Parts: sequence; structure tokens; C-alpha cells
Amino acid sequence: MSDTEAIPGSSLSAARRTRELAEAGDGRVADVLVVGLGATGAGAALDAAARGLDVVAVDAHDLAFGTSRWSSKLIHGGLRYLASAQFDVAHESAVERGVLMTRTAPHLVAAQPFVLPLTPMVSAAQASIAWAGLRAGDMLRLAARTPRRVLPAPRRLSATEARHLAPSVRASGLRGGLLSWDGRVTDDARLVTALARTAAAHGARVLTRVRVLELTGTGARVRDELTGEEGEIRARAVINAAGVWAGGLVEGIRIRPSRGTHLVLRSQRLGELPAGLHVPIPGETNRFVLVLPQGDGRVYVGLTDEPVEGGIPDVPEVPETDIGFLLDVLGSALDTPVARDEVVGAFAGLRPLLDTSTGGAPARTSDVSRRHAVLTSPDGVTTVVGGKLTTYRRMAQDAVDAAAGARGLAVPPSRTAALPLVGAAAPERLRALPLPRRLVRRHGTEAAAVHALAAEDPALAGPVLPGHPVTRAELLWAVRHEGALDESDLLDRRTRIGLVDEDREAALEVAREVLAQAAHSSRRMSPRTR
Repeated sequence: MSDTEAIPGSSLSAARRTRELAEAGDGRVADVLVVGLGATGAGAALDAAARGLDVVAVDAHDLAFGTSRWSSKLIHGGLRYLASAQFDVAHESAVERGVLMTRTAPHLVAAQPFVLPLTPMVSAAQASIAWAGLRAGDMLRLAARTPRRVLPAPRRLSATEARHLAPSVRASGLRGGLLSWDGRVTDDARLVTALARTAAAHGARVLTRVRVLELTGTGARVRDELTGEEGEIRARAVINAAGVWAGGLVEGIRIRPSRGTHLVLRSQRLGELPAGLHVPIPGETNRFVLVLPQGDGRVYVGLTDEPVEGGIPDVPEVPETDIGFLLDVLGSALDTPVARDEVVGAFAGLRPLLDTSTGGAPARTSDVSRRHAVLTSPDGVTTVVGGKLTTYRRMAQDAVDAAAGARGLAVPPSRTAALPLVGAAAPERLRALPLPRRLVRRHGTEAAAVHALAAEDPALAGPVLPGHPVTRAELLWAVRHEGALDESDLLDRRTRIGLVDEDREAALEVAREVLAQAAHSSRRMSPRTR
């Protein structure tokens, strides 16, 4: 493969979608049908395809349309689960974090430093508990065999060191800080895109804008959302990975959604942030508000954990109560509190927690276990729910094992714990690439191919909008190789420009121009080339 080409077989495009949708509905029977293309569904498609199975994976919208694009972008080591005695969940999280950071996606997942400032709001007892927790988290790292070079040790900071790493923190009464490290994904939606493209490279048919109207153990009745045409996809095994919408496809699945809200601030509001922040939530022993610099002129502040009642929206709304809560907690640690009008965007994701209540007063959603569950319905549909972004791979593996077992399919063991995703390479190779660091963090070894587009056409080197690092070349790459079909795919998922309304509006025309350019060049290509 040339450094200026996509990974062979991994390119998702409108032309490939049309061709493979026709193949999936022509009466043949696939080995596995996966419904839902978030992290778990895309992971299941990859897991099954890598075992040699014939896979069709569908989603009513786009890759990472739901919860998988609304996370904190953290790949947690499981520290929080230790505090609630969920030792198996904590260890599983630490193991999966290590898999991502060292083997499957070191281009997308790297170490993120965090400072917990010891302000007057944090008592000596609370500081001692937090330090003990960080040491326990380091023991998890050791148990998971993640090297120290990948995740450095926690340590105590002087007040001067804490202010250097977190200059916006209130200096008055600051006693120092606690420095810790965790995993952080460059962009959760980009992780899903890499999963889907790697699955496609192994032969999976990855089909967005295909809505499941009826699901059974032998397939689904579906509708192409672009044309309105309906058809049937038949399969020997079926996996329901629809997240918070899973209960709408299979009877007996009860989901208890929990809303996690984040705010978007301009980076200059908090100044240079070499590290993220853990700001303790008053009255809580193991919950924090996180401050996460993004490297694109923005900072995320989150998150909440609130139960959601009623119907499940396609895009969750952010209530003012969540915004007020996050600003209040953040303000407790800053020199100057952030005003409401300084919040330039906000987003919320719904965690698909399994409802296991048997009556009585329900537990807080923050106390509901993040352990995932794999359930098989009487007619043979395997549903995977619960869990979290960090453990998507293990969830996918368990779902494929269960689906194959329920339908009598003989399959080899999962390969995904050692299977690099599209763009992955050893950290030293990634560091040696003579390319912009931001491109490498988002595209890995394919950064050279994205960069080459701009070299061939200087117009593509320009930013999509002033002050934001995304270039036109990245949008064109997303259309040609990452399955982006419209402006929302480009601005809301392949990039995160759309998180700020005014930025989205300013970038819309450029997104439309790139889509038109891609369509024009596609029409000029011969059928053999395409």
C-alpha cells in the first residue's frame, strides 16, 4: 500500500453502500446481521468478520450517530468501579484500556494527564481518599499489564506545579494537587469510524441509513432511508446492538437511560491547559466534573449522570439544570467562574443501562452497574446492552460468542484483542511520521494520504472555517473513504465542528462544496476504478 492510499478494502463510500445494500438484500443468507453501528455494533461487525463470518451491519442513521459520539472521550481504567466494589468491571476496564493503548488503536488512544486541585473545598480526608484511589488505579494498570511508559504513575504536586498545569485554578488557599493519568480517545466517533472501516476491510458490509422495521432471529425487514425502498436481510445469527433503542427492537429488554451532559467552552476562556482537571462534586466521594482540553480551540466540561424518563430522542436535549450544575461545580475551583453566555455549545449522551430493578425505589443511575449484559430472546436475537465505550471490544466479543452459540455456528476464537484498527501503528512509528501531529492523532498512518490530498490541490489545504484546524482535505477524505453521505456526517461526526452552532453554520457551505466535488469526481471515475 502506498502512503498516499487508504488501507485496502477499508474505504466506505456512497457507491460501495449502494452496491452492498443490493447484495445484502438479494436473497442470500449472511452469517451474522448486526443492528446498530455505535462502538459496540461496529465492534461486533469487526469481531465477526475477523473470524471469517459473512457479516452485514446496518444503522438507521450514520456511524456513531447515538451515544458513541457523546462520551467524555475517556478510556477509563476502572477506578470508579473499585470504589463501588465492582472489581470485575474495574479489571475488565483496565485490560481493555491497555488493549487500545498498546495494540489496537495507539493512534487514537493515548495517556491524558489530570490534576485534582487541592482547594479549600477539598478536605484533608477527601484528599487522602482520592490519593488512595489513584494508587489503587495504578495497581489496576499493573494488573492489566499496561506498561509504565504508556501510563505514568500518579504523584503529588506542589501548589506551584498545580498552577502550572492548571493556571485557571484559584490560587487562594491552594495546597497543591494530585496528578494522575488515564486513557483518552482523540474522538469517540473517529474510533467508531475506524472500527467500521476495519470491519469493511475484513469483508463486512457496513450499511448506514438502513432502518430495521422488524427484527427476528433469522433477519430483518429494512428500509433504505435514502430511497424509501423496503426489503429483507436474512441471516443465520442476529445481534441487536442498538444501544438505548435496543428495547424497541426486541421484547423484554428494559433499558434505563442515564443522561451524561457536557459543555463546550472556547479554549481561551480557561487559558493554556497542559492537563485536564478533576473537580470534586460536593457531597460525593468518587465523582468529579471533568475539564478536557480538546486541542482544537475547545474545552469540554462534564459530566452529569441523570435518569431519563419517557421516549428516547434521536439527539438528546441538554436541560438548563445540567448546565447550571456543571458551571457551579467548575466555578468552585476557578479564579473566575464561567458565565452562562460563555458556554458556546453543549451535548448529552444517553447511557444504555440495563434495568434490573425488581420493585421498590429505583437506585440512582450513577449507582447502576456499568457491567454489560448479553441476552438472547426466545426467537434467537442476541442483544448486548450496558457497558461503556472503554469495554466495547469485550462486549462485541461476548455478543458474537453468544449469537454464534445460540444459532449453532462454529466459529474460531475472537481475534480483536490483537487486531490493529485502520491507521494503527506502534507509537514510535507514529511519532516519526513527518506530518502535522493533529492529523496523525486523528488518522494514524493514513495521515499521509489525507495530507497528500492537500498537496495535490492547494485549495484543500485551507481550514473549513477560520480558527478551527479541520481542513477541506479532511472533509473530502471523509466522503471518499469514511462513508460520510451529507453535511451532518461531515460536521457532526467525522469532525466536531457542529458542536458549536455558529461554527456549524459558518462551515455548512464548505461542506456542501466538498460533497459536490466528491460527487463530481466519482462520476468521472470508471466503474472498474470505483
